[in-house]
Parts: sequence; structure tokens; C-alpha cells
Amino acid sequence: MKFFSCAIGAAGFGLLLPAVTLAQNTPAYPVKTVRIVVPVAPGGGTDPQARLLARKFQESMGQSFVVENRTGAASMIGTEYVVKSPPDGYTLLCAASTLAGAYTLSKNLSFDLLKDLAPVGQISSAAQYLVVHASVPVSSVKEFIALAKKQAGKMNAASGGNGSANHLVLEMFKQSAGIQAAHIAYKGSGPATIALMSGEVDFSFAGALTSLPHIRTGKIKALAVTTVKPSALVPQATPMASLYPGFESTNWYAVFAPAAIPAVIVNKISTEIANAIKAPEVREFMAKEGADPVGSTPQEFAAFFKGEVDRYARVIRAANIRVE
Repeated sequence: MKFFSCAIGAAGFGLLLPAVTLAQNTPAYPVKTVRIVVPVAPGGGTDPQARLLARKFQESMGQSFVVENRTGAASMIGTEYVVKSPPDGYTLLCAASTLAGAYTLSKNLSFDLLKDLAPVGQISSAAQYLVVHASVPVSSVKEFIALAKKQAGKMNAASGGNGSANHLVLEMFKQSAGIQAAHIAYKGSGPATIALMSGEVDFSFAGALTSLPHIRTGKIKALAVTTVKPSALVPQATPMASLYPGFESTNWYAVFAPAAIPAVIVNKISTEIANAIKAPEVREFMAKEGADPVGSTPQEFAAFFKGEVDRYARVIRAANIRVE
């Protein structure tokens, strides 16, 4: 009987051993300060979302999360810094949809955005709106397209920079609608919106953060939204997909890490993102920004990111967009 008991005990220990070994081999994370690199300047959508996420991570994981802006070269300086950092989870990248276009636009990079970055999780997604100056005599997308065709390339459009998200959706619109318009690149969405309000340009695509206050005052008019579903913030804006099936473009914000990061850490951060965006204060902030919380898994976000890269590659090649 004693032998039988010992045998059962030994067998039980054997069953527990893999779990114990797995626990011993799983890295504790985080055990020190984590740096979240934002590759653009403070302001806009990326920086505040990164800082809000950092606060929630600090509360839930008990370690410091510090946001660091490393700007320049259309987000590539900060991105390269993360790519070349140790893949241990202590240097993360919080970036926006511009990164998808950068894969095709940015030449001579020393790294590959698809191979050298690990998609961790999408934080949120925000619509863009087709907005026109108040003096443009149209009240619908169809009327605007008819006017643009009638004026035969005389209209001009603003963007926040060559290769920016609102530049790429502008080119998508021109290609879908079959219209011509001169593209004028400004240094950011703010200056582009100011140019639109002053009448310096006729139209642009802009997010809720920069356009909504001016839509409400009547200085600019919103004709369409780039999401498939109507916008609760701007209900009069027609979903572009209702006119051009498949037309969809959003400003999205997400977290990446160096490619060789252990999967267990990626999964933990992804779970923390999903938990953070459930908080009432986070949802309230996103609603004011015109953004919808997402919280995708690493696998879901990797597939989404690859699809965005492919979508913008087609637009960039068709429009022959180049960034010097």
C-alpha cells in the first residue's frame, strides 16, 4: 500500500512538472520602467492616446510607463529606434495609420516594417470626413463630384503632409470618383484645416478632432465619412462606401514591439490594451476624439496591418506618390 501511495505521488509530481517548468521559464513582466515611443510630436491623436494608455498600464501593472516622443522622417526615426531596441518588452511603439503607407513610401530604410515590427494590438480607430469650405456651392458628395468634374482640375485640396493618412484617402477619393484636384501639403492636420477655413483650399479629408468644431460653427461642411457605417458625431455625412463599395479609410492607433519579443509578453500587453479601453474615462476620451475603441488580438491586428499596407500600396502606386 505504501508503494502504491508513493507511485501515485510520483506520478502526480510528474504531471505538475511541465506547468512548474513553464512558470519558471515565463519572464516576469514588467519588472522595470517601460518606454512607449511616439514617433510624432505631441498633439494630434497618437500622443494623447499613448499617454492615456501609459497611465492605465501603470495602474494595472504597477510599473512606470514613460512616453517618449522621437520625431522626424515621417515617423521613421522613432520607429527605427524601437525596431533596433532589445526585444524584451521594455521599448514599445505607439503609432498611427501613417505607418501603413510608409511601408511603400519610405525608401532606403534599414529595416522592414512588416518583418521587424511585432503588431501587438490596435487601440482605436477614427473616421475621416470629406469637408469643404462653406462657400463651395454643394450639399452632397454627388454634387461635389459633379462640380469637380465641371471645373476640370481647378479645385485644390489640403492634407497634413505628403504621404499622410489624409493625403492617401484624398488620392483614394480622386481615383474612385474620377476627379482631378491639386494636392497642397501642409505641415500637419491643424494647418491644413486652417487653410480650408480661410478658403485657401476647397476641400480636404480631416478627422473629428480638427474638423468637428468648425463643422458645428458652419465654417466648413461635412459631406461624407470614410467609415462603412454612418457617423454618430456627424450624421449628415454620407458613408463613402455607399457610393463606392469597398471605400474605407480610418485613422487608427496601435502598439508595436520589436519583432523578436516573446509571445507571452506580446499577449500580456495586448490583454492590457483590451482591458484599458474598457475604462469609462478612456471611452469618454475616445468619444471626444471621434474614435472607437478596438482592442484587437496580436493576430487580428497583424492581419489588419498587412491589409492596410496592401490597400495604401495600391493607392500610392496608382497616384505615383513620392516622398523625397
